[in-house]
Amino acid sequence: MDFSSFKIELEKQNIFVSESQIEDLKKYMALLKEWNNVMDLTAICDDEGIIEKHFYDSLVSSNIVKYSNQTLLDVGTGAGFPGLVLKIVYPELKVTLLEPTLKRCKFLEAVIEKLNIKDCKAINKRAEEFINDNMREQYDLVTARAVSRLNVLLELTIPFVKVNGLFIALKGKNARDELKEAENALKVLEVKLVNSFKLTLPSEQESREVLLFEKTKETNNKYPRNYGTIKKKPL
Repeated sequence: MDFSSFKIELEKQNIFVSESQIEDLKKYMALLKEWNNVMDLTAICDDEGIIEKHFYDSLVSSNIVKYSNQTLLDVGTGAGFPGLVLKIVYPELKVTLLEPTLKRCKFLEAVIEKLNIKDCKAINKRAEEFINDNMREQYDLVTARAVSRLNVLLELTIPFVKVNGLFIALKGKNARDELKEAENALKVLEVKLVNSFKLTLPSEQESREVLLFEKTKETNNKYPRNYGTIKKKPL
């Protein structure tokens, strides 16, 4: 996928990217490739793969989420997917990129500075640490992509979501298995699945799925638990 087909494929889904935003994505891609030469940011380092598997994949949630003047937290953002891509295309979003690896945060800060992006910051903390910075139920939207299985991921993300806010999980081919596995977590954390969207990337045969969850009540203060406990005994 090149940027021309990227734009065409998005427009088929009523997702529109301006030429100036394409230019910003090109600068982002150049920085990603440059920094990836000296640190582990992504295993996908060719132009076509970055455009399709990082940029395009980061934007498909726009099919079921209306992004506007909202606060968004991207948990385990890595090199900025999907949070930084969403910020570029929906500049009215107020975005926090949460990433536990310092070198990746340095990269994110470099992109933010190079592209002169406002209302966007990178935080070098784990989710269960950042929640203690008075961040409980502070975000309209929380996103996560390729972080962990859903029953673990829900406990790490839902405490950040405002009541009636949304958690957007970008999952792979096993999304439905993970959803079934997370039934108890959904009940305990007062969350319900409200929408979903399946897609297959042009270069792949296996489908991916975006899951959209709504938080219906405040989260009990005992969540999230210590990460070791969450992993050992997920809800």
